[in-house]
Amino acid sequence: MQNNSIVYKFYYQWWKNIDKSIFLLINLLFVIGLFFSLVSTSLIASDKLDTNSYFFFFKHLIYVLIGISLIFIFSSLNSNQLYKYSIFLFFISFISLFLVPFIGVEVKGSKRWIDLFFLPRFQPIEVLKPFLVIILATILCDIRLNILFKYLISIVLISIISLLLIAQPDIGQTLLVVFCWATLIFTSGINIYILLSIFIVGASLLAYLVIYVPRFDYIQGRIFSFFNRETGTHNFQSDKAIESITSGGFFGKGIGEGVLKNRVPEAHTDYIISVISEEFGVVVIMLILVVFLILIYMVFKKISIETNDKTKLILIGSISLILMQATIHIGVNIRLFPTTGMTLPFLSYGGSSIISTSILAGIILNLTKRKII
Repeated sequence: MQNNSIVYKFYYQWWKNIDKSIFLLINLLFVIGLFFSLVSTSLIASDKLDTNSYFFFFKHLIYVLIGISLIFIFSSLNSNQLYKYSIFLFFISFISLFLVPFIGVEVKGSKRWIDLFFLPRFQPIEVLKPFLVIILATILCDIRLNILFKYLISIVLISIISLLLIAQPDIGQTLLVVFCWATLIFTSGINIYILLSIFIVGASLLAYLVIYVPRFDYIQGRIFSFFNRETGTHNFQSDKAIESITSGGFFGKGIGEGVLKNRVPEAHTDYIISVISEEFGVVVIMLILVVFLILIYMVFKKISIETNDKTKLILIGSISLILMQATIHIGVNIRLFPTTGMTLPFLSYGGSSIISTSILAGIILNLTKRKII
């Protein structure tokens, strides 16, 4: 009886202290993802892989339930526990990323996944990203380190991770983590000219790899195809995606009425927006964007009143990752960016992606909850 009372008190304190608006918005995005997985994308994936009609929906549901559990775990820790466990989990996921070239599973020419018995096709970079934000913020806010030494350590760390990602190759995730790092060091107060110099060096190195290293010919082809639609075959995915969006119009064709969605590759992951738009219309896409924007606004509202620099940096890095990933996903679907293979946070199918987003959400809820005095 006493144990039940302790558990009840723990849950009550957790619910009392978290930001309920942010929590409800996160859960709303998960519910939206599950709904579209049920009525649209799960059937596409099942048809392609010849499985039970709702196999992917139930698998998606399991991942979401795991994700919500992770949100609760990370949001219920105190700040010292969060930082302590994050350092440990960062090194575990970093080692996993380092092992990808040796024991990774190759899919369509890229080796980005490790097969685990409890999580097949586990993508280490997805789990690494949330903890990378905390590690970078910890380095940049360490008053014992010289400011130049802080930036040097962060550059070395992000360079190692970027090289491991480039070797897979995964340019999309490389750009994402570099963007997150740039956001954090810019926010920490680095001289804009130093940041610009680092950006020029990094962009030059990336351009060299794309132009002169044969392993990255596919990226060059995607870029050229993006600017010249008449060349190559790299336009197929984005062309079918934009066809799905335009054919749906403002209000869509209705549940199950989409035709072009069956021809969009990776519809349940990288092109979920095009599938939703065909059946439910651009209006629904706009409503989804509004939910994302409200979530981002609520987090930045908390950042504006936060006094701890480390907490500010972690919140900025976490919400920036979600914002940038959503921007890239939608931009690819509407041909604003070349094809990168980026999932939509909270909505897209994929265990690693959902777990990564859930950890980020848990960290955000942890650092925005009401402080107990």
